[in-house]
Amino acid sequence: MSREPELLGAGALQRLQRILTARGMNPQHLPDAPDEDRPYTPLGLLDARMPLRYRTARADHPEVLAWTRDVIARAEAPNPGARREITTGPSLLLAGVTGAGKTHQVYGAVRTLVEAGIAARWRATTAADLYADLRPRPGHDTERGLETVSRCPLLILDDLGAAKTSEWVEEITYRLVNRRYNLMLPTLITSNLAMRDLRGHLGDRVASRLAEMTTRVTFEPVDRRRRPHAA
Repeated sequence: MSREPELLGAGALQRLQRILTARGMNPQHLPDAPDEDRPYTPLGLLDARMPLRYRTARADHPEVLAWTRDVIARAEAPNPGARREITTGPSLLLAGVTGAGKTHQVYGAVRTLVEAGIAARWRATTAADLYADLRPRPGHDTERGLETVSRCPLLILDDLGAAKTSEWVEEITYRLVNRRYNLMLPTLITSNLAMRDLRGHLGDRVASRLAEMTTRVTFEPVDRRRRPHAA
């Protein structure tokens, strides 16, 4: 049996306003209710998380596209009727000079997965931002943060080797790479350094695991950001 909605009395309305105010919410400026005619789609959610610069990114590098096909083939549905999810998969190391299009390709690869119907739970960070976020400080659980990044089904790790090296940086990088290596989780890594330089920057343990877990893709030595200016 359906009932007609009841109007709040003045007393109840005042109590509701006090509760909202106590929680830091302005009763006069509450957000509008979601528009049911505009459902949250996987592509809409992807665009909301994408950096503005890469929202139109499309992967077109043959080896990056081959990686997406491999990940799609390995995806599994957790139960009948559910969208397939990333469980395990290969990793890529995209190496080349600054501006060669490496970051464009990895964000484009994520779009390819979502457009293929894969439920891609992903996270993107630069190596420098990762170290800044994990650096020990009062009130911050570094171990929990590292565990979260380590177990993310798909991780974009941008500009590996760009941050200033130290024993702590080398140790954090090793622990992250080793955990994802053991869990066989796909990782998209970009770097301006050659593998031999990464070895000197981050140590043998990191370089050895990267060499085994990733397919290395070398980009042409052209800074695409400067092409319009050169033209």
